Amino acid sequence: MKEFWSSRIRDIVPYTPGEQPKDRTFIKLNTNENPYPPSPMALEYIRRATGPDLRLYPDPDGTSLRETLAAFNGLKPEQIFLGNGSDEVLAMCFPAFFEPDRPVVFADITYSFYPVYAKLYGQPYREIPLDEHFHLETEPYLGDNGGVILTNPNAPTGRAIPLHDIRAILEANPDVVVIVDEAYVDFGARSAREIIYAYPNLLVVRTMSKSRSLAGLRVGFAMGNANLIAALNCVKNSFNSYTLDRLALAGAEGAIHDVEYQRATLFKIMSTRSWTETVLRHLGFSVCESSANFLFVSHPDLPAKELQEGLRARGILVRWWDKPRIANYLRISIGTDSDMKALCQALTDLLTQAGISLEPMAQELLQ
Repeated sequence: MKEFWSSRIRDIVPYTPGEQPKDRTFIKLNTNENPYPPSPMALEYIRRATGPDLRLYPDPDGTSLRETLAAFNGLKPEQIFLGNGSDEVLAMCFPAFFEPDRPVVFADITYSFYPVYAKLYGQPYREIPLDEHFHLETEPYLGDNGGVILTNPNAPTGRAIPLHDIRAILEANPDVVVIVDEAYVDFGARSAREIIYAYPNLLVVRTMSKSRSLAGLRVGFAMGNANLIAALNCVKNSFNSYTLDRLALAGAEGAIHDVEYQRATLFKIMSTRSWTETVLRHLGFSVCESSANFLFVSHPDLPAKELQEGLRARGILVRWWDKPRIANYLRISIGTDSDMKALCQALTDLLTQAGISLEPMAQELLQ
């Protein structure tokens, strides 16, 4: 029953977030959260911000955080936009940059919030298929569109887009905005941030949720030409000027300053990712080359849905989608070494239970 619902939302299928269980303790490898806590410096900044001033509204411009982010990224403060997570930043991009009579384009297998935003805003869009190995082919993005959204590295595949391909797409679309969603870029891809000054139509969107371990604070930001940032501020200030609270602004600033802590946690995650990929391949899985904090995997002899259910019964959550082309794939977030060893052991048990023979090397790696 949808009585009183507007026609704008009546037929929308909302985005479905990953499961956040409350009934029992799981090894959570389904929402790409960082397995390590926020930096001590981030937590100290939050503690300092907790006090009588919480009765006051936060700085609507996030001036101090914008200055910190600008200095860290070699930009000016007027080239930084802040939002309540990168999801909010992306949502504001649709009314800021895309015309209702020209389709925006993005991949058919990518972040599934994009078509939800498009439908919410009545924005026409066109999904461009990835190739059979889930690589992005640049030619279909070279013009004839009202805007482009690229996810680098892509989700849920983890594959990175070479910077020269992003340049080609920017140069072929000089009159529309090209958004590069870099939620996972710190885990191994090359950022388009370094070419912002060369392309006034480039907007780079980031989050503090993944590499900075601040998913619970909800801090996202965009980087680009000051004109694009002004358009986003126009949308924000027509909707909600106070998108980030005092604690989020403080914690994010502390996390940016703690460079060494981020470098150490990134190294651990990427090392664990490499070990996990090796084991999974020896278990017979097909694994997409990943530049993110997750792996996209498929097994030729056991359906992904069956594997997901078997893992859940063993206390491990992974992500599965009932969608064309990827229904036999799982996305597995990278946890701690012990998390991933438990995952690989559980998969070994499931494959053995199904009568699937395994390489001896897989068992050796799990010892």
